[in-house]
Amino acid sequence: MIYGYIRVSTKDQNEDRQLIAMKKFNISFKNIYIDKQSGKDFNREQYIKLIKKIKKDDLIIVKSIDRLGRNYEEIIEQWRYITKEKKADIMVIDMPILDTRRGKDLMGTFLSDIVLQVLSFVAENERNNIKQRQAEGIAAALAKGVKFGRPESPTPENFYDVHRKWRNKEISLQAAARECDLPASTFFDKSKRYENAVINKNS
Repeated sequence: MIYGYIRVSTKDQNEDRQLIAMKKFNISFKNIYIDKQSGKDFNREQYIKLIKKIKKDDLIIVKSIDRLGRNYEEIIEQWRYITKEKKADIMVIDMPILDTRRGKDLMGTFLSDIVLQVLSFVAENERNNIKQRQAEGIAAALAKGVKFGRPESPTPENFYDVHRKWRNKEISLQAAARECDLPASTFFDKSKRYENAVINKNS
């Protein structure tokens, strides 16, 4: 039996490119399993169903190694589980040398394993590099004073008077927030920031 496995990172991404690549292998659509989530691990609903379904001499086809996953150690572990424990085969469309049906002898298996390890390492290394570049970009932006997240709502003109009454226990938090036309959580956060600023100024 031939199965196809497709993965896109988010629900908004389109899997058509991978489906088109698999058409020439005449895979029944019911045998194509599609996950729409990150490849950071193998805890994916459709992948788990596929692995439970496959039997000896079945074939799993994927478009590229990073569609199988992005975690180097787990890719190796899953590859060996499929080929050694389940005794099924895997074929990677974009890398024909990664076809376990070929070279079933010791040398063919050895070469396939070496290529897989190199490709998996490169895929994970690139993923880590992207994370590092993102972190460096955020750090550089913060150093320039760029602020992330929602902009802070403006402070109401009556905030300081209302804050004084609240701290003097003349009114409740909910009443203070209503007077300032703010959610209670926002009024509380503004109060904390205001009080910290006063403390820092006087210290």
